Amino acid sequence: MRLTTRGRFAVSAMIDVALHGQADPVNLASISRRQQVSLSHLEQLFGKLRRHGLVVSTRGPGGGYSLGRKAADISVADIIFAIDDPAAAEAAKQGRAAAPGHPSRYATDELWASVNRCAVEFLDAVTLQSLVDEQIASGMQPESKQAERRAPASSARAKPLLPDTPNSVFALGRMLATKRS
Repeated sequence: MRLTTRGRFAVSAMIDVALHGQADPVNLASISRRQQVSLSHLEQLFGKLRRHGLVVSTRGPGGGYSLGRKAADISVADIIFAIDDPAAAEAAKQGRAAAPGHPSRYATDELWASVNRCAVEFLDAVTLQSLVDEQIASGMQPESKQAERRAPASSARAKPLLPDTPNSVFALGRMLATKRS
């Protein structure tokens, strides 16, 4: 098992779906805005999460992602393994080193395999529901759908201020002619 930034983003996004997706699916744009993660990165992560059955997608207006199972049935290890490559995930589940080392490194390979097994056991014991409960206990409240719709999209840009200067020679001539009269 590799603990990476991608894994951290995936766990945070899954907590977001569990918190905000009680009634309706959660769209990736709102997750992107709340979690400060790029939309394209979330699209890649959610593709893998969907293929592993951790989330289900709903198309169309009001669509987005919902949990594929109950939050109590999803462990952090499930999320990490879903976004990790299959060979490393299988090696971690079995508790062996991903690639056998030189015979003199056997002791350290066994040490890291043991650390990996302990990490997998720990993350397998932590459920998504327990993380959501911690968020709620710390004061995190899910946004209402009304507030979500009113919030400006991060990709929306304000209209630029137009300069009060002429944009062509002809406009300059008209401006000078009106000032003289």
